[in-house]
Amino acid sequence: MTAVGDRKPRVLVDCGVYTDGARIPGEFTPAAALAKVYEIESSGNDAFVWVGLHEPTEAQMQGVATTFQLHELSVEDAVYAHQRPKLERYDEHLFLVLKTVNYVQHESVVLPRQIVESGEIMIFVGKNFVVTVRHGDHSSLAEVRKQMDIDPDSLRLGPYAVMHAIADYVVDRYGEVTNLMETDIDVIEEAAFAPDTRTDVEPIYQIKREVLALRRAVAPLSVPFQRLQNEHKDLISKEVRRYLRDVADNQTRVAEQISSYDEMLSALVQAALARVGMQQNTDMRKMSAWAGIIAVPTMIAGIYGMNFDHMPALHWVFSYPLTLVSMATICAVLHRAFRRNGWL
Repeated sequence: MTAVGDRKPRVLVDCGVYTDGARIPGEFTPAAALAKVYEIESSGNDAFVWVGLHEPTEAQMQGVATTFQLHELSVEDAVYAHQRPKLERYDEHLFLVLKTVNYVQHESVVLPRQIVESGEIMIFVGKNFVVTVRHGDHSSLAEVRKQMDIDPDSLRLGPYAVMHAIADYVVDRYGEVTNLMETDIDVIEEAAFAPDTRTDVEPIYQIKREVLALRRAVAPLSVPFQRLQNEHKDLISKEVRRYLRDVADNQTRVAEQISSYDEMLSALVQAALARVGMQQNTDMRKMSAWAGIIAVPTMIAGIYGMNFDHMPALHWVFSYPLTLVSMATICAVLHRAFRRNGWL
């Protein structure tokens, strides 16, 4: 693992021991921290350790798994990531997978190829430990740890209160990103129905893809949060379940908001395609009108270009100017008729 002062990304981000609503001063390895917890518990006090990891290798994760006796299946998920949000129980600890999201700032919804970037947080929670494994550079939990450090009442509720704090932070980020995307959707909607502009469907498809990515992060959490409220009562205290209920309500609200965006964009795609079809029909009518106008002089020039000896007015001195005037007159009449009917 990288040293604390190294500028390179660290695998072991933090490792702290908490008891009586406060963090014990000092730096610990995961094994030393757990030993300290056992020492505190032997004196009759409650304590737990919070280990934070960032994109550990299999070997590094295996060392932590051995220390805290984590199940090998959950360890494999934590190393290779790309998991669907879920909740699993292994004996006396829970394994919760959360998708994190981040809004990528951009000047125009037409230019960026990505608006929402995602990461993952895996949380192992047991009686006296919390192990968080992060994937992605935007999913830092420094703010959560800072808030927990100044909230002794929450820390006294134990490691499952830490799980709640992380879930609450992630769901709050869902809401922030969703609200920011609403601005992009409004811009797309305004552009799609702006008068005298050609409709481009690609930006609508692009933002719909980003909304679907956000939906895949948020929607699957409904079942895990429901289970956290109604199951595992032997592990999670009533007070923590009450806090989790609030997080679940926020998650449901965000999921419904994202679903409404998805439906709105689907309707917008249909409207845009209909408008594109109308634009194409208008273009085809204009092309057909001009083709009809051009066909008249082309036909007349083709007939008199056959060079037969016996043709009407072939040797008449006024035949050439009369032919040109006839072409111009017929073209003008057709142009006026097409404009009257809205083809030009």
